[in-house]
Amino acid sequence: RGVVVVAGNANVATGPQGGRDAVELGGLAAGLTGLHPSEVLVASTGVIGRPYPMAVLRAWFAHAGGVRDGSGASGDGAAGSGAPGVTARRTGRAGDVAAAIMTTDTVAKTAARRVGPATVVGMAKGVGMIEPDMATMLAFVCTDAAVEPPDLDRLWRRVVDETFNCLSVDGDTSTSDTAVVLASGAAGPVPEADLTVALREVCLDLTLQLARDGEGATKLLTVTVRSARDRDQARRVAKAIVNSPLVKTAAHGGDPNWGRVAMAIGKNADDHDIDPDRVVIRFGDLEAYPAVPGEEGLAALADLLAGDHVDIDVELGAGDAEATAYGCDLSAEYVRINADYTT
Repeated sequence: RGVVVVAGNANVATGPQGGRDAVELGGLAAGLTGLHPSEVLVASTGVIGRPYPMAVLRAWFAHAGGVRDGSGASGDGAAGSGAPGVTARRTGRAGDVAAAIMTTDTVAKTAARRVGPATVVGMAKGVGMIEPDMATMLAFVCTDAAVEPPDLDRLWRRVVDETFNCLSVDGDTSTSDTAVVLASGAAGPVPEADLTVALREVCLDLTLQLARDGEGATKLLTVTVRSARDRDQARRVAKAIVNSPLVKTAAHGGDPNWGRVAMAIGKNADDHDIDPDRVVIRFGDLEAYPAVPGEEGLAALADLLAGDHVDIDVELGAGDAEATAYGCDLSAEYVRINADYTT
């Protein structure tokens, strides 16, 4: 029924006391909202190894009173999403939640879609130490559509696998990632296909916002791998490319060094069915390999890489599966942020 979030403290590696503190925090939130403690989920993000400041948290709840407001996030305005029965919608109060859970984020991240009589609203945070399925990423999606828990669980796992689990900012895994979906049922049932589209659009929107706001990032980096043996291979190769420091720095500098992409593909040494003679590498719609770009072609590639979105497309020639990974470039600002994170 509810989620309580602590931003700035991961409550990880804090021993048995950390467990007791999390239980107490859930109970405090339940008492404030009139829920049973078992109906409240606890999420945390921040520095590892530090106990919750329980005195501060207890004092806040003591003074918060019995404020209860179950109206949910609101929005105004609508625009077509391109999917039948689903429209885009701006978020209102969800932005307050997204802003409250920010750590090194520079902007609050929200997304929403209308699906028939129902709404799907999402909020997320996280810009560093991101490589699901372990990351300092928090994502909370709420809907008033009526859907049975087993069905929602099945849809959610599929959507998360195609969105959040295809995101990587720096390849570093953490301890505190959480992705939650809650459904109140207040708006009644909607077609499962439409609900799936809405959930996926909200989560993909949030995924792209997370990638764009990566620590120190100046560019969104998307890598699509096609004609792979299966989806696991496609995502594995896409992640190898999007996580490569050399690819990321080339993207940052606008350097059309396609050899770094070829190197990242080759790092998947166990994928013996990847034949270099069948691989095709493109930046946007410009082929870089096996074509020989020449000076004019390299200049065109450099112009493409100068934008704030670098799109890399790779064909493996090993099958008909594909996957896309989402990330960002690597800048000196990333080093500064993380060199000074706790000081």
